[in-house]
Amino acid sequence: MRMHASCAARPGPDGYDAILLLGPPGAGKSDFLLRLIHDGFSLVADDQVVIWNGIASAPAALAGLLEVRGLGIFHLPHLASAPLRLVISLGAPPARLPEPQTHVQLGLPLVIIDPAQPSAVARAVLALEAACGRLTQVAGSFAP
Repeated sequence: MRMHASCAARPGPDGYDAILLLGPPGAGKSDFLLRLIHDGFSLVADDQVVIWNGIASAPAALAGLLEVRGLGIFHLPHLASAPLRLVISLGAPPARLPEPQTHVQLGLPLVIIDPAQPSAVARAVLALEAACGRLTQVAGSFAP
């Protein structure tokens, strides 16, 4: 499966854990990806993500490339692939205490994050930790 999305990953206790970033053109996927990279994540793919058996990678022609609006396209260090653990849809502020959601095609936890919020990267990290079972939640997207 090939999706119009971006993907970043960071090391976890059992290898890398990847986040798939979804949103319409202009939603801020590449910008949010740049902020995740600045916070210690590794680039997996920008603009197009190939997903096979839950593993994300970039199409060969786009591997290691990141578009930074207003600056151009950069070649960065990147991971060849990483297992997906979470899907983040970039959009308007979600409900205060959202119900758990699952991405229909991928069967992965799905959360909505407003990329304009200063805490957007921190929220993504919390969501990834919860999706991987390393944090528990009393109420919200990952509550039992």
